[in-house]
Amino acid sequence: MILYNVTVNIEKEAEEDWVIWMKKFHIPDVLATGMFSENRFYKILHDSDDGSVNYSVQYFTDSMDKIMEYQNNFAPKLQEDIKAKFQDKFVIFRTLLEAVE
Repeated sequence: MILYNVTVNIEKEAEEDWVIWMKKFHIPDVLATGMFSENRFYKILHDSDDGSVNYSVQYFTDSMDKIMEYQNNFAPKLQEDIKAKFQDKFVIFRTLLEAVE
């Protein structure tokens, strides 16, 4: 199992709109690519010095081939959607993890 983890630091003022948009549009759009079998959406429970809020959006898949296909064919458009909607109100860090059996 491979986990594509997206950690997002979002400004507090944009948090509510961003969470609604993620649940209603972005996460369903990512899952609709067919590259991921499931996802999880977590709020990270720690205070940021600048008052922003952090979330972890996790997508699970069974192969690196699907990750590569997602990154090459789907991610650029989906990432542009976030930039257009929330502009400079967020910072994103992406991480790939592999399950250790």
